[in-house]
Amino acid sequence: MPRKLNVLEHELVPKSVLLSRDEAKRILKIMGLKKTELPWIFSTDPVAKALGAKPGDVIMFIRQSPTAGESVAFRLVVPG
Repeated sequence: MPRKLNVLEHELVPKSVLLSRDEAKRILKIMGLKKTELPWIFSTDPVAKALGAKPGDVIMFIRQSPTAGESVAFRLVVPG
C-alpha cells in the first residue's frame, strides 16, 4: 500500500497553524483588521483540509525568508 503524503511536512509548505477563534480575534484586533479584509484560502485547499479548517477559521502561515528572517501571513478560510 502506498504511503499517504502529509502535505504539512512537505519542504515547500510553510509552517501552518489553525488559530482558535479567540487567538484570531486578538491578533486581528492588534493588526486593526476585520476577518473580511484577510486574503482567502479555500476550505478545499490541501493545507486547510489537513488542518481541519472550516469556513470562518483563520490560518497563520510562517515562512522562512532570506531577507526578513521570518514572514507571517494570515488567511481566512472560505467555502470552496
